[in-house]
Amino acid sequence: MKYRPLGRTGIQVSPFALGAMMFSSFGNSDQQDVDRMMSRALDAGINLVDTADAYGDSEEMVGRALKGRRDDVVLASKFSRPIGDDPNRRGGSRRWIMTAVEDSLRRLQTDHLDLYQMHRPDPGTDIEETLSALTDLVRSGKVRAIGSSDMPASEMVEAQWAAERRGFERFRTEQPHYSLLDRGVEREVLPTAQKYGMGTVIWSPLASGMLTGRVRRGQESDLRRTRMFAALRDERRIDAVERFVALAEDAGIPLTHLALAFVIAHPGVTAALIGPRTMAQLDDLLAASDVRLTDEILDRVDEIVPPGTGVGRMDQEYSTAPILSPALRRREPQERSAA
Repeated sequence: MKYRPLGRTGIQVSPFALGAMMFSSFGNSDQQDVDRMMSRALDAGINLVDTADAYGDSEEMVGRALKGRRDDVVLASKFSRPIGDDPNRRGGSRRWIMTAVEDSLRRLQTDHLDLYQMHRPDPGTDIEETLSALTDLVRSGKVRAIGSSDMPASEMVEAQWAAERRGFERFRTEQPHYSLLDRGVEREVLPTAQKYGMGTVIWSPLASGMLTGRVRRGQESDLRRTRMFAALRDERRIDAVERFVALAEDAGIPLTHLALAFVIAHPGVTAALIGPRTMAQLDDLLAASDVRLTDEILDRVDEIVPPGTGVGRMDQEYSTAPILSPALRRREPQERSAA
């Protein structure tokens, strides 16, 4: 497997990264099976492993699976998603970051993280507060590089400016969602990452399972999450999936391979996360590493979902809170006319 620079960190990573959300009690809780899958992925050349404190017991399972091979991987985790009901066990405050990183290091059985990412933006915390705490972690050696996830382009720029202004470590990576069905990040997020030399690690390149071929029109799906997420029942997205199924058949490749090859073909993408639950799924996804899409196929992709657009909306997609104050969206009545 070839390797790509993770932004300007000096770290080289594989174009496919192993996402460990399914290595948990709500995915695959068989530690021996997870150990075998980890070994299979690393032997195939994958060297970036990504987990999070919000993925149940995933960090613990990953820590056990990496015994003896910790130095072989670029290990990434995340913070800021709620951990329990305590309002202070979430977000980007210094108070929580310092606790969260120690918890993650203990669960992962390591003394440092190669990449520590803010799982979602925290509008209630000053970005300088967050960057200050993360800078201290880098300088103490507990973290090698820091990143963001699902951060709008405007906030990415704000964070870069704040880091430069205050002399803090800056976000070196961004983890956005991107797929054949969700191309909105092509407009601003990916170009912003390129402008600032940030690496990008894509989550959900298979659109929460819609691009596995298990969600089809007129067929009963065995994908459990179709009952949980409205996006997987969105008729517009299913229509697009059917067109991608036909395109994959014409190209002579599985739909999953088309989806992964499309994502890593973008010049602003460093790596795509694959999140298998079983060895069979892992083997299928690893086989996509040999797929190279032609311009003709990419042009046909653009006809189905035009660049910079999307079909429907993912349930897990981060969005800012609605503007509720009328004063922020309406002028006073006497000022609403041009005359």
